[in-house]
Amino acid sequence: MSHEAQSHTPPDLRIESRNLKFQASDRAVRWWHGGDPIATAFFNALSALFPQGERFFIDSVKRYRTLAHPKLEKQIATFITQEALHTREHLAFNRLASERGYDLSEIDRFLTKRISFARSRPEREQLAATIALEHFTAILAHELLRDPRYLDGVPTEIQQLWRWHAIEEIEHKGVAFDTFLAATKDISGLRRWFIRSYVMVITTILFFHEVGYGVSRFFRQDGINTPKTWLRFLHYLLVRPGMLRRVIASYFTYYRPGFHPWHVDDRPLISMYEPQLAL
Repeated sequence: MSHEAQSHTPPDLRIESRNLKFQASDRAVRWWHGGDPIATAFFNALSALFPQGERFFIDSVKRYRTLAHPKLEKQIATFITQEALHTREHLAFNRLASERGYDLSEIDRFLTKRISFARSRPEREQLAATIALEHFTAILAHELLRDPRYLDGVPTEIQQLWRWHAIEEIEHKGVAFDTFLAATKDISGLRRWFIRSYVMVITTILFFHEVGYGVSRFFRQDGINTPKTWLRFLHYLLVRPGMLRRVIASYFTYYRPGFHPWHVDDRPLISMYEPQLAL
């Protein structure tokens, strides 16, 4: 597993922070995702995770920036700016959910406890958790941009928010991973693979629990937290449109020895959508 320590980030990769601000035109629509409470709850739950999660990402990467070579150090700086802007915009998006009648305080308290637990772990494991979650965001971002039907029925400005976020998640998908390689250069490839793999297993369980917790709170507040609704939710994730089903294979590539996020170069997806952003 000696190749485990190699970076495959494209040498011509351009990472750019785009200081965009999004405003919803119709701030009163509760089920903003085409009138569908299932899709709305899923995206609302993801957005609820982002502010606290992205602050954790920033901190776990920033503490290792002195170990990075100059090019990676510059990428880390842009990564931090991108994640800070994502936090700002998703806080605004979450405030819109509150204006539409949702109470996110219970979700916030739950996530605060989870993040506090994560911050109590060794710093190297915190970074490993970050690269695991960055893999989730990268493969979900890829799928969101690959098929425009995931955002059918969504107001244009909200489509732009999610596509902007997806573009930048793809752009910086290797930054935390390359930082992890720099932070673990003193250990064997086998041990490095073991750390990132077992942390991914734990992170996967916690991630799905956190998303499920958020979705359940939105369902409860909509008065639809029933077995029938959860079956519809599983159908949404696994059948149609089936985002989760479509990323399963990509998820498991993470466990390969020698895995690197840029083994898949999906920059063409960025080129497809970047011109449509309100730059």
